Amino acid sequence: MKQKQKVYLRLANGKTFTGYSFGKYGNSDGEVVFTTGMTGYPESLTDPSYSGQILVFTYPLIGNYGIPHFERDDSAKTIQNGFESGRIQVRGMIISNYSFEYSHFDAAGSLHTWLQENDIPGIYGIDTRELTKTLRTTGVMLGKITTELPGSEDTAEIIDPNETDLAGMVGVREPVVYSPKKNKNPKKILLIDCGVKNNIIRNFVNRGAEVIRVPLGYDPMKSEYEFDGIFVSNGPGDPKMCTATIDNLKRSFSLNKPIFGICLGSQILGLSAGADTYKLKFGHRSQNQPCIEVGGHCYITSQNHGYAVDTKTLPQDWQEWFINNNDGTNEGVKHNSKPFFAVQFHPESSPGPNDTGWLFDKFIEML
Repeated sequence: MKQKQKVYLRLANGKTFTGYSFGKYGNSDGEVVFTTGMTGYPESLTDPSYSGQILVFTYPLIGNYGIPHFERDDSAKTIQNGFESGRIQVRGMIISNYSFEYSHFDAAGSLHTWLQENDIPGIYGIDTRELTKTLRTTGVMLGKITTELPGSEDTAEIIDPNETDLAGMVGVREPVVYSPKKNKNPKKILLIDCGVKNNIIRNFVNRGAEVIRVPLGYDPMKSEYEFDGIFVSNGPGDPKMCTATIDNLKRSFSLNKPIFGICLGSQILGLSAGADTYKLKFGHRSQNQPCIEVGGHCYITSQNHGYAVDTKTLPQDWQEWFINNNDGTNEGVKHNSKPFFAVQFHPESSPGPNDTGWLFDKFIEML
C-alpha cells in the first residue's frame, strides 16, 4: 500500500470518524451496521444480505489471513468455495487495525487488493468500539465514506437502501439449476432467490437434492418446473418491499408442499401468513447469537438481519419456534399443522457454528 491517505466516515447524526484508506480510495454511502464476528470476512463481504450497507467489524484484527482465489461471477452458475456470492456485496468496510501482512495456505492475495480491484472503499484506524457504541445507542443509521475534509461542503443526500428493491437487485435474473452428482432421482427444491448465500445451495446439493434457483418475483403456482418443496432465501433490506414474493408465497400455501425460509425468508413467510414485521434498533450480525427452541435446546447461531417478525401478530394457526436469548426477539416461526417453517438465523453458517444444520435434514425429510 502507498502512503497513508486520510478518509472519513460521516454519520447521519453529524458525527465524524477519521481513519486511513485501504481498498479503493474514494467515496461511498449506505446504512452503517456492525458485526461482532471474529473471522469470516470473505464470507461476510460477499453475503448478499449486506447489500446496501457499510459494514463495521468490531474484531480488531482484520486481513491477517488474506483472501482465497476469487473470480467474479454475476451469472451465479458457479458456487465458489470461501465466498457466499459471485461479488462483494457491501458498499464499504470499516475496521480498527488492518493487517498488512497476511498468511494462510489458501490465500491468493490481500484484502486490500481484493477491495481495490472491486472498487470497494475501506477505512482502518477508526475507533470501532466508539463507533459500535454509537450505533448500539442511537441505532443503525445512514453514513458516508468520504475523502473530503470535515467541514467541507457535502450536501448530497444519502438514499436509504432499505427503501429500494435490494432483494430484487441481488438475485438471479433467470433460473439456474444445481444438480447433485450422485443422486439420479433427487428431490427438487424451488429456491426463491432473495439474495441466497452459496452455502445454503451447497447444503441442499450435498444432501442429494436438486436446487432450482429462481428470481425473487417467480410465481410457484405458474412454475414450468416440477418441485417437491419451496425454499425462501436470505437477502437484504425491508421484507415489506418484497410484495410480489409475499403474495406468491401466500397463494402457494394451497399446494400444501413443504416451505422453508431462512432470514429474510422467515420474515417473508411471516408476512405471507398475515403477521407483521418491524425494524430492529441495531440488528443481529455475528456468529455467536444464542437462540432457544421453544420447549427445547439453546443453540449458538450465525446471524445477519435488521428486521424481525412481530410474534404478537401471528395468526392462531402459527406459533413462535425460536427466541433470541439476548433480547427476546423472534428467531423462527412454524405452522401448527402444515409443513411450513422458517428461522431467522443461518443454519448454513459460513461463517459460524454448524449447530443447527439439522434444519436442512428436517426439510429434506419432509419432501
